[in-house]
Amino acid sequence: MRIARAFFARPVLEVAPELLGLLLIHELASGERLVGRIVEVEAYLGDGTDPASHAHRGPTPRNRPMFGPPGHFYVYRSMGIHRCANVVCEPAGSAAAVLLRAAEPVAGLARMRALRHGRGGRELASGPGKLCEAFAIQLSHTGADALRGALRLERERRASAAAIAAGPRIGISKAADLPYRFFLRDSPHVTRAAHNARAHPL
Repeated sequence: MRIARAFFARPVLEVAPELLGLLLIHELASGERLVGRIVEVEAYLGDGTDPASHAHRGPTPRNRPMFGPPGHFYVYRSMGIHRCANVVCEPAGSAAAVLLRAAEPVAGLARMRALRHGRGGRELASGPGKLCEAFAIQLSHTGADALRGALRLERERRASAAAIAAGPRIGISKAADLPYRFFLRDSPHVTRAAHNARAHPL
């Protein structure tokens, strides 16, 4: 089911936990279809109060998609190695985004394993770099429409509040203690550190 753009035009801390349970879909040029259920995300604020956000110091050529309209992808390379995919939230100019941290593979598993060089199970997409590799997400997808393109998000079902937990963000040095990482507490496909987080009071 398609998602309305207004879904992403809300405050990022409202959108982030509601991304859990949505489907990430990539229809490849080969005709193959990669599908996964989002099980872990991280929110990054765009109001200037979040020093871990790429938008903290204002727009740059790299982060410009964060300042664009909501419901678009922002993809960047982390530490010169891994690609990371985010979805832009809030009205244009706000520069808030949600990092897609982990997904539970649903369809196209053989292709995902090939993209991940033979790795399978929870190693397929349990981390932002692994997710991008498994779903063939490229830097060229930055700025792409996340609602209507070959790479997109669709609604299947919303996770219940009781199934969601939250904890500190991972892999950053600034504002890492903020509980802006949301995940499905019973999913074996989240990053290992997620299991130690406290329940999120939705």
